[in-house]
Amino acid sequence: MITVNMDHDRLRESTGLYVLGMLDPAERREFEQHLASCPECEAEVRALGGVASALPMAAPQVDPPAALRAKVLAATGDRRPSSVAALPPRRATGAASWASRAGWLSAAALFIISAGLGLYAWSLEQQIEGLRGRLSDAIARLERSEQQVTVASRAASTAESRLAVLLAPDMLQVNLQGQPVAPRASGRAFWSRSRGLVLTAANLPPLPQGQIYQLWMVTATAPVSAGLLAPGPSGDVSQTFSTPADIPTPAAIALTIEPDGGLPAPTGEKYLVGLTE
Repeated sequence: MITVNMDHDRLRESTGLYVLGMLDPAERREFEQHLASCPECEAEVRALGGVASALPMAAPQVDPPAALRAKVLAATGDRRPSSVAALPPRRATGAASWASRAGWLSAAALFIISAGLGLYAWSLEQQIEGLRGRLSDAIARLERSEQQVTVASRAASTAESRLAVLLAPDMLQVNLQGQPVAPRASGRAFWSRSRGLVLTAANLPPLPQGQIYQLWMVTATAPVSAGLLAPGPSGDVSQTFSTPADIPTPAAIALTIEPDGGLPAPTGEKYLVGLTE
C-alpha cells in the first residue's frame, strides 16, 4: 500500500508535463498506465488539458502581410496556399512548457534570494544586538571610571587643600578639648589666614535629628562661623574650611550643635573648645 501511494505521488507530479507533452516515451507510457487506473489523476489531466489548449490562444493572432506571403510562396516554389504549414502544435506546446518552466525557475530564484536576504538580515540583527550589548558594557565601565576619577579628584583636591594649610608659613595649631557634654571628645584645628582651616576631631556624640555641628572662630568682637560638619558613625571627622581673609585673629575656636542649616551666632552647647594662645 505504501509503494502504491508513493508511485501515485511521484506520477502525479508529472501531470503538467504530460499535458504539455514534455515526457519522454517511457515516462509517458508509465504515466498513461497509471492514468488508466487513477480517477484522480485522470480528472486533473482533463482540467489541465483545457488550460493547455487555451495557451496558444492567449497571444493575439496576426495575419502576415500579403507581400510577405507571396515572397514565402515564391521561395518555396509552391503557389498553393496550403503549402505554408502552421507551426507544429508540439512545438507550440514545447514553447509554452519552457515559458511555464521559466516562470517556476523565476519563482524559485526569488524564493532563494528572499530566504538568503532573510538569513542575512537575521545575522545582521544578531551582530547589532551583540554590538549594542558591548557598547552598553563599555558605557557602564566608562561611567564607573568617571565616577572613580571624580572621587579620586575630590580626594586629591581635599588632600591638596589640607596640605596647603599645614605647610602655610602663617599656620596656627589649636588643640580642642571636650566639654562637659562630650568629655571624651577631642580635636585639633590648623588655621592659616591665607589658606583656610582644617579640623580633625574624634569621639563626637551622634547628632540629634534635625541638628548639625557648627564650627566657630571666636574673635574679640564676635564669633564667626567657619562652616558646618557632620561626623561619621564613630564620631570622627576631618574637614577643610575656607575662612575670610580679613577675619581678626581668633582668641578661641569652638564647636557647638545648632539647628540644620546653622545660625549666625552660636546658641547651643559647646562640645569642643580650644584657645589660640
